[in-house]
Amino acid sequence: MHLPQMGYDRAITVFSPDGRLFQVEYAREAVKRGATAIGVKTRKGVLLLADRRVASKLLEITTIEKIYRIDDHIYAATSGLVADARVLIERARVEAQINRLTYDEPIGVKDLARKICDFKQQYTQFGGVRPFGVSLLIAGYDKSPRLFETDPSGALLEYKATSIGAGRNVVIEHFENVYRDDMSLDEAIHEAMVAMGKVIEEELKPEGVELVVIEKEGAREIKGEELENYINKANEKIRENKE
Repeated sequence: MHLPQMGYDRAITVFSPDGRLFQVEYAREAVKRGATAIGVKTRKGVLLLADRRVASKLLEITTIEKIYRIDDHIYAATSGLVADARVLIERARVEAQINRLTYDEPIGVKDLARKICDFKQQYTQFGGVRPFGVSLLIAGYDKSPRLFETDPSGALLEYKATSIGAGRNVVIEHFENVYRDDMSLDEAIHEAMVAMGKVIEEELKPEGVELVVIEKEGAREIKGEELENYINKANEKIRENKE
């Protein structure tokens, strides 16, 4: 007996009778299998936190990159197929530089996110290609903090707090309970760390996460002692929750 989708999941341009594009849905499944990334927006800035644990001790951890700099004021976190992510990141960097050369000003966060979504949408429109099996969290600060999520279909949504990857549902549930519009950036980092601990079901380690904060004054990668302080505080909360 043939499955209902047979004949409709082999071409990106063919809708199933119930209005679905199966290749796009399969691309979303690739994202769900990816590492967890979290984005949180506050009044003072926006943060990106990504899980970059390695499966083998033989792997050089410096080669694992989940958060990328697009421009001075924009960063992006990825989840899904790494090679697909690299193509989109390079595309985003080119778009940011084209805007600077053309208009002599940095590109708007929403404008960049829309251009990437338009590019992804093209790969759901024509035969002979497949959708990008990756989602991006695009975070930045232009006139205010902004946080956007791009979907393999090319859909674009702005969030106060969101997540992509394997732990998305856990993170969303956590922030639906704790998020406040007046949350400080330090509180947001703490809650993001706690949510990540819930996802990986173990205590956090400095080498296992990547954290970037983007404020009006600029963007910075949180490393070293500052990162360890955030992790230690989050681990205390994680241990309390287990008891």
